[in-house]
Amino acid sequence: MFEHRRARLLPRPLFLRRVARYAAISAGIVVASLALGAGGYHWIAGLDWVDALLNASMILSGMGPVSPLTTDAGKLFATAYALYSGLAFVTTIAVLAAPIAHRFFHVLHLEIDEADDETPRRAK
Repeated sequence: MFEHRRARLLPRPLFLRRVARYAAISAGIVVASLALGAGGYHWIAGLDWVDALLNASMILSGMGPVSPLTTDAGKLFATAYALYSGLAFVTTIAVLAAPIAHRFFHVLHLEIDEADDETPRRAK
């Protein structure tokens, strides 16, 4: 998926394209999670769409629920969605940070040219 540590450092435009692609994947995770939560709050908990979206976005962002739930099915869904949201948050941050962390570690592993100890040599 990413270049090997002995490979050349990816040029900046390609790196920025990679970061944009991973940001789009992260946004997709957030949108899909929000749609899942809003749908669940609407169909399972019986909230109208605006309240369902509000509850889903508040849970997904870690702020907590807004509307009180009256049904047992709604409470069970809210429990499962809250647990899922924690994992979705960690996954989104990991996907977003992966190309940046990889580039950071890749730069640290570039070989130093013997002729000039200050200049990193791009691996062949």
